[in-house]
Amino acid sequence: METLDKVSNSAHEAYDKITSAGSHAVDVLGEKGGQLKNAEQRLVKDCRGYISDNPMTSVGIAAVVGFFLGRLLNQR
Repeated sequence: METLDKVSNSAHEAYDKITSAGSHAVDVLGEKGGQLKNAEQRLVKDCRGYISDNPMTSVGIAAVVGFFLGRLLNQR
């Protein structure tokens, strides 16, 4: 009976460690997701500002990128 209690306690300890690690991973991923969303919002804001300040340059950049993407995708 004593061996069964030891095995049961070990199993419970392992379960608690796994649960704790999983909970920590969820917390970290949630935090990183929030940081990534903030970075995305800043990038979009900066791009909008650049496009507003330099409309002709932005159109030129978009045309060149579109041309190269078209060439790249048509090769496949």
